Amino acid sequence: METYLWKINKEKLNKTNLALYSDFIKKKYKINSDDNFNKIWKWSVDNPKIFWKSIWEFTKVKGELGNILLQKSDVFFKNKFFTDTKLNYAENLLKKNNVEPAIIFKSENGYKTTLSWRDLNLNVLQISSWLKSNGIQKGDRVAAYLPNIPETVTAYISTAAIGAIWSSCSPDFGTAGVIDRFSQISPKILFIGDKYFYNGKKINILERLPEILNKVSSINKVIIVPYPGTAIGENKNIKIDTYNWNELIVLKNKNKIHYEMLNFNDPLAILYSSGTTGKPKCICHGTGGVLLQHNKELQIHSDVKENDRVFYFTTCGWMMWNWLVGALSSKATILLFDGFPMYKKDDLLFEFASEEQITLFGISAKYIDALSNNGVVPKNNHDFSKLRTICSTGSPLSKDGFRYVYNNIKKDVHLASISGGTDIVSCFVLGNLFQPVYSGEIQNRGLGMDVDIFNEKGLSIKNEKGELVCKKPFPSMPVKFWNDDEDKKYKSAYFEKYTNVWHHGDFAKITNNGGFVIFGRSDTTLNPGGVRLGTAEIYSVVEKFKEIQESIVIGQSWNNDIRIILFIVLNKGYNLTNEIKDKIKKEIKSKASPRHVPSKIIPILEIPKTKNGKLVELAVKQSVEGETIKNLEALANPDSLKQFKNIKELNE
Repeated sequence: METYLWKINKEKLNKTNLALYSDFIKKKYKINSDDNFNKIWKWSVDNPKIFWKSIWEFTKVKGELGNILLQKSDVFFKNKFFTDTKLNYAENLLKKNNVEPAIIFKSENGYKTTLSWRDLNLNVLQISSWLKSNGIQKGDRVAAYLPNIPETVTAYISTAAIGAIWSSCSPDFGTAGVIDRFSQISPKILFIGDKYFYNGKKINILERLPEILNKVSSINKVIIVPYPGTAIGENKNIKIDTYNWNELIVLKNKNKIHYEMLNFNDPLAILYSSGTTGKPKCICHGTGGVLLQHNKELQIHSDVKENDRVFYFTTCGWMMWNWLVGALSSKATILLFDGFPMYKKDDLLFEFASEEQITLFGISAKYIDALSNNGVVPKNNHDFSKLRTICSTGSPLSKDGFRYVYNNIKKDVHLASISGGTDIVSCFVLGNLFQPVYSGEIQNRGLGMDVDIFNEKGLSIKNEKGELVCKKPFPSMPVKFWNDDEDKKYKSAYFEKYTNVWHHGDFAKITNNGGFVIFGRSDTTLNPGGVRLGTAEIYSVVEKFKEIQESIVIGQSWNNDIRIILFIVLNKGYNLTNEIKDKIKKEIKSKASPRHVPSKIIPILEIPKTKNGKLVELAVKQSVEGETIKNLEALANPDSLKQFKNIKELNE
């Protein structure tokens, strides 16, 4: 068997939350796990009612638990947990109210500010009271178009406090992408940043506001949030009531925060998942499901304790932002960074980790690869004495990535590669401290998550590549898709491939060690840098070009990551010039986001399609990467796949 890279020593192990949880279920539920993670996992999926109740108890959730722990159904996603439970998400995040830091923020230009628990409570009181006094009620949608700053966290918690539903886009989304999302959910209020900074450039967000208001007519009030450390930007040509964030948080409301009690499955937030056609899907996540999952993942899997300092490099358009904010429920301090992570120095984030004595440091595999390629050795220049956990998510972390962390960052650290998605706003597979870390492997399934790998016939397999599935329901399943009354989008997203089994759309395998290797998407979703993108937003831009007849987009595996490749069929009379390429990239960047911009744009003669006219992105990807293509008989023009083999440009 392969030699492991790291294992926690016995003395430290006994002090971990996982060890404490193991003792807790022994005493309360007479579960003798022998401190064996696999035994605890097996009990958790076999006894979902008791297990999820134990998470509620162990993580000290505030609320009224109720008696109906699981309302069973023959339909996977209609199983409902804790149906008579009452709680408020914000109340669970604001368990502390003192002068210790709740949020520490740093921007790429070095500006730093700290928000204490007391100030966070006061700001939530003012913003939630203002929302309430301006007619926002339980179930109303509140939208945010903000950078990753303390004000964004405050607005999120304030929205949750009154039982309204939060939805956010980060400023790197173009106006069209924002409109496609927010127009579907009809928010009444919009929080918008005036500007943000990226790699030394100042980008004006406010100039996008008139178009958003024109297309999202439900918005009746706008709160403008100045970027930390700067004066508020001008808001010209805005024909609607606007308010200055700084003026709202100094209102003289001296009452206590009123927490609206919600049902466990009442929506907390709407996140977005894109596909190959149509607008992004609006995924509603439930209040209790998000809280329980995050408490479990942060406290038991990632060993987050009170006064720990938790950091994840993310934006508020990615589900890891929600995960990071969830650490407040563990009474931990969260750390936010906004901007380019290598602005003027490659180790900028590690400088932040050292300065603030971060205990959990979360980054992407892409970032680790960039450090490795640049020859950065963070341990030589920084103090990581308090750092216990490094999390990596997004794209799969390679064996080289694992070795880089232990050789160049810290030897005695828990490297937890984790994987899940927007769909569950959490993880299917994570780390745990009862088991060693092996190179290139995620350690285990998440507790309560009956994860397996299936082949095409729906049979469980080990040590070979297959589809990642979850065989039993769990609390952080979406409560619904917005505007999907008959659950057609919901069923189509997860339950078409296997009967009554959650199909996630990731290729993966289970190793001999019981760990997991994730290979990337098995569907047509793109995943550059670990951020899931749909091809539809690229197609909607490209199809408007007079030069282009048709197009097809894939994600090509490249340098331990995914890069976007756009293939186009040109209309007669046009050649693919650098000018046309630049025009396409500029338009995609503006209308979708910089993440959607293809690395390569390549002309082809014909687009492969099925006999009923559908694009076959996966078959094109397999052709590009030299894999065997299944179901050729379903294609109207199978010979067209030959043109994707051995394209010189795709090897450079």
